[in-house]
Amino acid sequence: MLLNFLKDIFVFNSDFPLLFTQFYFWAFFAIVFAGFSLLKSKILLRNAFLAFFSFFFYYKTSGLFVLILFFDTLWNMFTANNIAKSTSEKSRKIYLVAGIVVNLLVLSYFKYSYFIADVVNNIFGIQIKVFDIFAAIGNSFTASGRFDISNILLPVGISFYTFQNISYIMDVFRRKLEPVKNFFNYAFYVSFFPALVAGPIVRANEFIPQIYKKFFLSRRQFGIAVFWILNGLAKKIILSDYLAVNFVDRVFDNPTMYTGFENLMGLFLYSLQVYADFSGYTDIAIGVAMLFGFYLPQNFNSPYKATNASQFWKRWHISLSRWLQDYLYIPLGGNRNASFGTYAVIVCIAAVATILSGSLVVGGVFIAIAAAVWLIIRFRPQKRKTTTTNLNMLNTMLLGGLWHGASWNFMIWGGLNGVGMLIYKFWKDKSIKIRTIILCVITSAFAILYYTYKFPILKIAFVWTAILFGGTFIRFIYNFAKIWLSSKNYRLPIFNYQFKGLATAWAVFQTFVFITFTRLFFRSGSNLDPADANLAAWNTARNMVKQIGGTWDFTIIDDIIWGYRGIFLLFAAGMIIHWLPDRFKRRYRICFASLPLWAMMAVIIIVIFVIYQFISADLQAFIYFQF
Repeated sequence: MLLNFLKDIFVFNSDFPLLFTQFYFWAFFAIVFAGFSLLKSKILLRNAFLAFFSFFFYYKTSGLFVLILFFDTLWNMFTANNIAKSTSEKSRKIYLVAGIVVNLLVLSYFKYSYFIADVVNNIFGIQIKVFDIFAAIGNSFTASGRFDISNILLPVGISFYTFQNISYIMDVFRRKLEPVKNFFNYAFYVSFFPALVAGPIVRANEFIPQIYKKFFLSRRQFGIAVFWILNGLAKKIILSDYLAVNFVDRVFDNPTMYTGFENLMGLFLYSLQVYADFSGYTDIAIGVAMLFGFYLPQNFNSPYKATNASQFWKRWHISLSRWLQDYLYIPLGGNRNASFGTYAVIVCIAAVATILSGSLVVGGVFIAIAAAVWLIIRFRPQKRKTTTTNLNMLNTMLLGGLWHGASWNFMIWGGLNGVGMLIYKFWKDKSIKIRTIILCVITSAFAILYYTYKFPILKIAFVWTAILFGGTFIRFIYNFAKIWLSSKNYRLPIFNYQFKGLATAWAVFQTFVFITFTRLFFRSGSNLDPADANLAAWNTARNMVKQIGGTWDFTIIDDIIWGYRGIFLLFAAGMIIHWLPDRFKRRYRICFASLPLWAMMAVIIIVIFVIYQFISADLQAFIYFQF
């Protein structure tokens, strides 16, 4: 009995990884926090203690992949120290490039091996089979066959701690940061368990200075930390898990078994699910870190309040967006010029797109875009800045899509977000008259195409552009009537109002629908075996488009809504809470933090009781663990 109990505590079990939503995690946290309380005034000992238990946490989450984390920690500390010691710029760059290459090679091996094997097989007509080299090494050391070499499993959180390591050596290279001298301090930065497996991506120059500071936690900060933990648990279990288990997963697993309306609602519910899941994890991570006296960056800022795609990416996964901007977009040339990297990236993306799609035409489109950009830069210098900015931004979004996985669906998802940002830049400076004309032409074109070819995707495009045209046309008529009546010296009270709130709501609605549609390609590419992810993801997306763009039976929609009334009411409640004003949310957060301890404990018990009612039989892993 005792041996089994100790085994459960200290041995990794792939069926029961350590999750924030498990009781065992909170028992682990209580033990760590108790030890931390004894060591909090001794900075180096405190950091070593937290580093040790963070590595243990990762072991309980990912098993022997903890060795990869340990290697990455050693390698990047070694690299940064050599960059700092180097006296010549050439040697500094050599160490930097070597450091980045090793980081990306480790990440690519686990994340892109199947894709790379497919590329090689298609180009050379051979049949390379992917196998887990680390499992093979383990079998040779143990003289056994205990490790499965047939599949490469993705270590949890490898993308996040890889990006943290790259930010560290880049910041040391840029002289924004002095290298960390003590191994335990650096190991603590890399492995701090609240943010280890799903972010937020902690920038070295923002977090490392904190590890040398003494512990401080005020009474109000304690209350805020507890609030974030409860808020995150409620998002994850009440919204994300409940919606996933009872509706979203069913629709995405078998889209052809559900009506077009159910498929459409599955998309909208998934938008809330993925937000509640990821931001819920971040809330818990921020709260737990704050209890230890450390502050993680904000990762979400009510993203579904965004009025355009560009603003959405300033509110969604903020730590990744900032990382991509500082360590990818700006090095590519940013809004200054097109660099060698700009064209190298688009050529690589063209090759990836060609292989994933199996069509030379797709790759040719990307190359044609690059050629057009070069010609514009060469012969239209006045357009150089705008053109290169747009190309660098599109490259960044496409690479951001590939960061999530080497799947055609992720490329489409990243590309659509990039195109959405470009369209907004083009659209925002157009007058209402020009917008109305453009939408009228586009809507008419989609109508003709749909009635000619009957493709479901054309029907979806026609309906959506017709809705956009309708809203824009109403605004055009309003402005026209206002100007015309003013010229006739008529004054009607209705024309004194600007309807700014209505305009904002309309922009938020458009952005939310657009982002939700791109989620079709994101979700269909997730939770799949990498060996056949591309084909399975494409089939799921195609089937959902077919259902949504097919013929709807409107007579049964009432029955569907009534049958899933609890699900739809929960979705509506989640969106309403999300859209509440920030001032109101800040007020009730501070009110909770200011409660007397007895009242705070009473609220905690009530919230935990409510959350418990929504717990499903099988706890759902956080969505971003797979990235």
